[in-house]
Amino acid sequence: MRAIDLITDEIPPLTHEDTGERALNWMEEFKVSHLPVLKNGIFVGVVSETDILDKMDLDKTLHELFQHLPRPYVLANDHIYQVLSRISEFKLSVIPVLDENEKYLGCTSTQHLMTLIANTGSIKEHGGIIVLEMAIADYSMAQIAQIVESNDAKILSSFIMSSADSTTIEVTLKINKIELDRILRTFERYDYIIKATYQKGNYETDLQFRFDALMNYLNL
Repeated sequence: MRAIDLITDEIPPLTHEDTGERALNWMEEFKVSHLPVLKNGIFVGVVSETDILDKMDLDKTLHELFQHLPRPYVLANDHIYQVLSRISEFKLSVIPVLDENEKYLGCTSTQHLMTLIANTGSIKEHGGIIVLEMAIADYSMAQIAQIVESNDAKILSSFIMSSADSTTIEVTLKINKIELDRILRTFERYDYIIKATYQKGNYETDLQFRFDALMNYLNL
């Protein structure tokens, strides 16, 4: 999905002549903490609830309250991943969408984005979830897919989480099957660490049985 496809009509922009009080009222009404600001139809920046509350006179216009506003935005053809990255970078609840000439086209919100993502087929479709943990150097989606497909299943979607100070990653898989026992045992044979599973099956019961058996053995 491109940024232009993510625009919501539910959140209007402010103008530079709107007061701080009006901006706060709109933020409360639309359940956001940021709003784009236009001057004569031209995008001039994004104002935040925090910045407005720091001002003493909310009856003044945004033009009077702020000499400069930050100008985070995305372009119409930017991919949804770039939109999410920009929102995360600037910690925004709303981000403007501009064309290549920086003409304001509209905006999208984090809430609107989450709704769109949640309604995608791979997330809504029934299936099981597997969370694997591995060293970054050991990551191979080709091998992971081969393991899943060797058990007559398909990966509907995947998601990778990592941090800058870690040498490991988490790979979350959405599988098109509810019963994941065979797939999990295959991952075990390949020495993958299974951090979590969400399914209808007996795998957690099997793990508990193995744990109990080990405890009984150690107590001998």
